[in-house]
Amino acid sequence: MNLSPFKLERYFAQYEFNVQYTLCSSDCESVTIHDLLELEPDARERFEQHWLGYTESLGAPTLRAEIARVYETAQPEHILVHTGAEEAIFLFMHAALQAGDHLIVHAPCYQSLAEVARSIGCEVSQWRARAENQWALDVDELRALLKSNTRVVVVNTPHNPTGYLMSRADYLRVNEIARAHNLILFSDEVYRESEYNAAMRLPPACDVSDRAVSLGVLSKTYGLPGLRIGWIATRNAQIYERMAALKDYTTICNSAPSEFLAELALRHRAKLARRNLDIIERNLRLMDEFFAEQAERFAWVRPQAGSIAFPKLRQGDASDFCHALVTRQGVLLLPGRLFDDDAQPMHLENHFRIGFGRKNMPEALAQLKEFLDADKRG
Repeated sequence: MNLSPFKLERYFAQYEFNVQYTLCSSDCESVTIHDLLELEPDARERFEQHWLGYTESLGAPTLRAEIARVYETAQPEHILVHTGAEEAIFLFMHAALQAGDHLIVHAPCYQSLAEVARSIGCEVSQWRARAENQWALDVDELRALLKSNTRVVVVNTPHNPTGYLMSRADYLRVNEIARAHNLILFSDEVYRESEYNAAMRLPPACDVSDRAVSLGVLSKTYGLPGLRIGWIATRNAQIYERMAALKDYTTICNSAPSEFLAELALRHRAKLARRNLDIIERNLRLMDEFFAEQAERFAWVRPQAGSIAFPKLRQGDASDFCHALVTRQGVLLLPGRLFDDDAQPMHLENHFRIGFGRKNMPEALAQLKEFLDADKRG
């Protein structure tokens, strides 16, 4: 296994905790342990009495039961809890693929969705979303990418970094293609329940197909990245068992306090999601106004879900722009090159990820405006 450096995470490591404003966060506004414990009258006492021994490798039964409520068909035995979504991605790729297999991935993407498969010795093809199509995917292009050794199709909807939400018709067609060709659909659904219009919410892939694998996490919609709790939901017993066995070589089991707090949070997930959607909606109105005012500088494709978008700098290089912004103004944006695949570049140099799921986004946006005004004055 030969993994390339994770460009986005290395960039965050350089800047994230050394700047005043992180205007590219993928997660939503978080809460304190105190806030979570206040959700139920006896939660504090139960938390203080919680046993700190090893937890069950699959995840606490009560937590798995609570996660299963996110889905229509999944039962607790279909849920495998992980330490964040990243572990789940890593283990899925090793469970589903071997050297010589072919994977198709929705691009641009979070690097591990392609890189882990490549490190195994797999062939990776990009199913490309394009800004000129409002970041929509062409299902006919997916058909054209299929090969005799294709084993997995990876989709991410709602999408990171663009905020694109696949249409129901296209989504069901993708599921049907996977079923017809006996492929595994790995569906990254970490922004699910953050759709601006709930009527557009897609069914989880694991509910559509008994071969598909749905990926979930507490970090994004619910704003709880510090708990480091993610999961997969699947009725694909073979993949489930392989992932469970591989987990013995990574984390073995999860943090007992995190599992307790995760279960508590999930019982109130609608409240947590609504709180963050209110923040997103307020901030998105400011984003709309900002990009309308700055239309000569930036191209703006309005997202449909989640707390991120992927605008384009009309002139200049986004990496240079982001570097100047963070060093001179203390505001962090993510240059598009961090989402580019070195093996199959999409030429995303002029794009950048912006995040608007946190309460201090208006202050960060004001700093960005100040930087642009100073730059305009020369």
